[in-house]
Amino acid sequence: MRIVRSIADLRVLLKTLRAKGKRIGFVPTMGYLHEGHGALVKQSAARCDATVVSIFVNPTQFGQGEDLSKYPRDLERDQGLCLDWGATVLFLPDASEIYPSGFQTFVEPGGLAEPLCGQYRPGHYRGVATVVAKLFNIVEPDLAFFGQKDFQQTLVVRRMVRDLNLPVDVVVVPTIREEDGLAMSSRNAYLSEEERGRALSISRGLLAAEVAFHAGERKVAHLLEIARAALTEPMKGVDQLQYLELVDAQTLDGHQGEVDRTVALCVAAYVGATRLIDNVILAPSHDEAVLNVTLSPGQA
Repeated sequence: MRIVRSIADLRVLLKTLRAKGKRIGFVPTMGYLHEGHGALVKQSAARCDATVVSIFVNPTQFGQGEDLSKYPRDLERDQGLCLDWGATVLFLPDASEIYPSGFQTFVEPGGLAEPLCGQYRPGHYRGVATVVAKLFNIVEPDLAFFGQKDFQQTLVVRRMVRDLNLPVDVVVVPTIREEDGLAMSSRNAYLSEEERGRALSISRGLLAAEVAFHAGERKVAHLLEIARAALTEPMKGVDQLQYLELVDAQTLDGHQGEVDRTVALCVAAYVGATRLIDNVILAPSHDEAVLNVTLSPGQA
């Protein structure tokens, strides 16, 4: 595995690989890696000839008072994991490499960035779209791999790829969970043992709604009530439920009445001082084609 820190050196290396006809996969991360990232890297290694993993804690996607300075980091451990998972190149740029002095051009992602997390983290997806666009231009991958846990992010990135005609297919990999159901996240490291126990109410609520859905429940209000009951259970639930919404899985429009298309049940909640997000996709049996469009490789 090669470790590269400059854009110029990375481009030289990747130009050599492309000249040999190699298919390039790309996994952008902010480090402090876990098996959720591992699933992305392994998929890329299986489907591509060379896999680039970037580790860059992107300052432009953190708002005022958010955890940029406290974001967990363990570069030595991350390097070992990337090697074990099959990465070919590890790209480790400094902030000045990505945002040189005088930088002032940003990507505005539009309506998909406004609801859910966008409502509570203004400017977050502007930062995400900008850094991902830059990384796509630097790496020029054939395939790029993202996790379903960050569902809104995957839609924002796919829309950007379509709107800007970027020559990359975006592959969304299902959420990887701990054995007890907690969605893997770098921010789980912030949780105390007691908080982690209560964080399980997030996946417990989503799973309860998913089970009810597959048992035939289609009323949006009932599905939300089922999930909310677990999330807010006294002494066992989250400290603050920021949002719990059932939205169209392609547009993120709020869904009312009964579920008649593929939807995403999305949640953001605080356990202690830690903000966690999660989601499940609910697809009526007749809508499997839409589900496949949502979760399989996109069209560049």
